Amino acid sequence: MFNGLYQKVMDAAAKPNARYWLGVISFIESSFFPIPADVMFVPMALADRANAYRLAFIATATSVLGAIFGYYIGYFAYESLALPMLETLGKAEAFNYYRTAIHGDLFLLWGMLLSSGLTHIPPIKVVTILAGVAHIDLFSFVASAIIGRGARFYLLAYLLKRYGESIQQVIEKHTLKFSIGLVALMAAAYFILKAL
Repeated sequence: MFNGLYQKVMDAAAKPNARYWLGVISFIESSFFPIPADVMFVPMALADRANAYRLAFIATATSVLGAIFGYYIGYFAYESLALPMLETLGKAEAFNYYRTAIHGDLFLLWGMLLSSGLTHIPPIKVVTILAGVAHIDLFSFVASAIIGRGARFYLLAYLLKRYGESIQQVIEKHTLKFSIGLVALMAAAYFILKAL
C-alpha cells in the first residue's frame, strides 16, 4: 500500500497541476497521510528553482492548515476518528507513547511540534492530533506549526535553489542523521531549561 501511494505522489509531482497536488499532500500529511510532502516538494523545487520559495509558501501554508485540521480531529473526535485513523496508520502506539511522555508538559509538546514540523520526528500527524487532545492554546499551536513547517520547507527551497541536484543526494542521504541530531539538541535545550 505504502509503495503504491508513494508512486502516486511522485507521479502527481510531474503533472501540470502539481502545485495543487503539493497543497493537497501538504495538508493531509499534517493530519493523516503517511507520505511526507517532501516527496513532491523536492522534485518540484528542482524542476522550477526560480519558484522554489513560492512552492515553499504553498507547502507551508497548506501544511499549517492541515495541522489545524489534525488539531481539531484530536480536540473534538479523538475516540471516534483519530484513534481508528492512528491505528490504521500504525501510529497508535507512538501516539500513546508521546501522550504519556508529555504528562501535561505543554513546553515539551510545543518542542515536539517544532521538532516534528522541522524533522518529522515525531511524525507531524501524531503531534497535531496530540496537541488537540491536550487542548493546548490554538494560537501557540499555529505559531509552532508555522515555525516548524516553514523552517523545513524554506530551508529545503534555499538549498535546492542554490545547489540544485547536487544537494538532493545529500538531503536524501543525511536527512535522518540531521533530524536525529536536531531532535537531540532540542531535547538537551529542553532539559537545560527545565533544570534552570
